[in-house]
Amino acid sequence: MQFAFIINPYSAKKNYQPFLDNLARRIENPFYLISRSLEDTEDFISVNWDQVDIFVAVGGDGTISVVAQKLINTDKILAVFPAGSGNGFSNETHFNKNLDTLLRKVRSGNSKAIDTFTVNGNFSINVSGTGFDGKVVKEFEKTSRGFKNYIKVSIKTFFNYKPIKIKFLQDDYKVYNGKYLMLNVANTRQFGNNAYIAPMASKSDGLVDLVLVKKFPLTYSPFFAFRMFTKRLKDDDYVTYLPVSEIEFKVNTKNWHIDGEFKKIKSPIHIKVMPKSLRILV
Repeated sequence: MQFAFIINPYSAKKNYQPFLDNLARRIENPFYLISRSLEDTEDFISVNWDQVDIFVAVGGDGTISVVAQKLINTDKILAVFPAGSGNGFSNETHFNKNLDTLLRKVRSGNSKAIDTFTVNGNFSINVSGTGFDGKVVKEFEKTSRGFKNYIKVSIKTFFNYKPIKIKFLQDDYKVYNGKYLMLNVANTRQFGNNAYIAPMASKSDGLVDLVLVKKFPLTYSPFFAFRMFTKRLKDDDYVTYLPVSEIEFKVNTKNWHIDGEFKKIKSPIHIKVMPKSLRILV
């Protein structure tokens, strides 16, 4: 199988040269793009569509999502070399920073189909959300990123953040109307950094977990964090899980994150799963 690397030069603190050096030591004349824009990525995939079987995204969840969107419902295969701040999708699909392992997978060419979903037509592969974490991502993008900055921004935002109001449009879900700290749509189990917002989610069951989190006292934050990092949020009184394939609701904020990238999206919101729509390397 033929493969190509699409590198986001802004990931990993803009230090992608060590990756290229390692790649050059293992492959003669590796085929790659250093992508400076969305258009760069789209053009590269389109031009090389017939020659390339496996596209390897080198970056974080946002980079992976951009590449994946071009491969939806085709026989092309997505692979990942994680270089983001959270790497949630990479963690959940068993890609790590061992280049030799990745190249062995690439040469074997084995793949499987997983689900993806859309938020008002905005493509997502991992976890997207609104409310508190949408605001956190907005502020986080103003920093130099990194896990420490994410925690600092989260704590600062928590103090003055007002809950969002959610109104479901389908009768079966109106019992869940109310105020929440945040709402997440989880195709996999974690945001990134092994923070498991939806420990029961599966990326290949035709469903996403809609995660409703009520605002809790600041003093409860350490307990909430402990449960999130130990996959125990399913037992938390502040959290409700709704497995859905499609759902509509209104929310009184436009601040969303789509796979960790800030995005303004107007209500009403339509979530729709695309079952087994993306082939990934295994």
